[in-house]
Amino acid sequence: MLLHLTRRAAAAVLLLSSVLIAPPAAAQTAAPANAPVSGFVDGHSHLFSYEAFGGRLMCGKPYDPAGIAAALTDCPDHYPNGELAWFENFTRTGSPSGTHDPVGWPTFRDWPAHDSLTHQQAYHTWVERAWRGGLRVLVNHLVANRQLCAIYPLRRYACDEMAAIRRQAQRARELQDHIDAEAGGPGLGWFRIVADPAEARRVIGAGKLAVVLGVETSEPFGCRQILGIPACTRAQIDRGLDEMRALGVRSMFVCHKYDNALCGVRFDSGTQGAVVNVGNLLGTGSFWQARTCTGPEHDNTIDPAGVLPAQIARLLPPGVSLPLYPPAPHCNTRGLTALGEYMVRGMMRRGMLVEVDHMSVKAADRTLDLLEAAGYPGVVSSHSWSDPAFLARIYALGGMVTQYGHDAEHFVAEWRRTVPLRQQYQVPGYGYGLDVNGLGRLPAPRPGNAANPVTYPFTSHDGSQVLDRLRTGQRTWDVNVDGVANYGLVPDWIEDMRLLAGPDLVRDMAAGAESYLRTWENAETGAR
Repeated sequence: MLLHLTRRAAAAVLLLSSVLIAPPAAAQTAAPANAPVSGFVDGHSHLFSYEAFGGRLMCGKPYDPAGIAAALTDCPDHYPNGELAWFENFTRTGSPSGTHDPVGWPTFRDWPAHDSLTHQQAYHTWVERAWRGGLRVLVNHLVANRQLCAIYPLRRYACDEMAAIRRQAQRARELQDHIDAEAGGPGLGWFRIVADPAEARRVIGAGKLAVVLGVETSEPFGCRQILGIPACTRAQIDRGLDEMRALGVRSMFVCHKYDNALCGVRFDSGTQGAVVNVGNLLGTGSFWQARTCTGPEHDNTIDPAGVLPAQIARLLPPGVSLPLYPPAPHCNTRGLTALGEYMVRGMMRRGMLVEVDHMSVKAADRTLDLLEAAGYPGVVSSHSWSDPAFLARIYALGGMVTQYGHDAEHFVAEWRRTVPLRQQYQVPGYGYGLDVNGLGRLPAPRPGNAANPVTYPFTSHDGSQVLDRLRTGQRTWDVNVDGVANYGLVPDWIEDMRLLAGPDLVRDMAAGAESYLRTWENAETGAR
């Protein structure tokens, strides 16, 4: 009991160091079930990816029963100075060599950081600060990637993707239980996993965070393909979708990073693309197949001379090198397969949200054809991995778009570009897909911000919170210097964008949760 009280006191101190008034008050009377909600939506996050990729690639956890000192520690192979952390160094600097201070709590000298991709960026008290700052819907994607697991030499688990998904679903429930215990008992915590939009509205009406479970995995239900031959059946897809529903999953990708038995993917570019292309060879028996696009939409360009780190290059068979491709713009020759169509139709029957990011333009085009023919609105582009030309079709269906967590200037520019489109289709709000812990960079500090920096303390969008600089342990972060080094700095990032774009952007963002719930509600109503 003494240890439990000590942890609760420590958590309170961590939060009071950056939030100067009480958390959002629970509603005194229940709001009507269909009452509009106000607040931000993050359409794409990965709080539990430390349990993916074999369990040794990502360092640190969003919580640990033993407390923050046990949760926010570096990976064993990063000691003593990060020199052997080749994947961290490669993704951060483009070179497998480099160093960093592996000590996390309480000093946090080198991590978390906006450009450090293998260190925990979503400790639960940081997510709590984002909730206090206005976040009301958080879509947490359970993530897996068999080839990345196989490539990284250290692992605690086998590389089965669905086993990784099940582990993360369990960890999400455990975090909810932990936050409940800190708040005094079951159901009392601010972190609530929801099963339907009506429950989400009740949770938000009570002043809490509605957490939606999604799945982003490369081989759903074992649906890999080897030399074009699928390794799954319709019966597997049905069993898999039913299992995901039972786990609480309501949003799902059909393919991710590598071609599978369901669809071809939207390519990665640059050196990262070269690495992923090697993974495609190892996982499917062939490199990506590309043609020069003839229509307005296209996939990302495959660079002609991607540089592979030695740890990846040695995985190629003797005498095999990266292929040459025709002139850009590039389009994956693979689209949505017959099994892929079966999965999309199965998701529609179950009222699930279909995520079209990471699909090749050929696959996304066919998927949108299916949704349009059915009049099914449950479609999401959650982190800017669809061709922009598809946004009008997504909005026309009643779908939802959340933009990747770019730096403030780039995020504002894309928001402005798409304002007329949302007005045309009467879309009530906008959102972000930060992709935290998803091996992607978080927003960097805004260049030239010395002229108009975020000033601390600042007030949240609804006036309910006053937020000072985020402090955890001995480290204090400032968005002007550190960017979004961890999830707790999301309110600061939104304040930074308010300085650039004014109250119109914040109003659109604060309508994001309502917009997401409308798409979800209409998907459930339109299930067929």
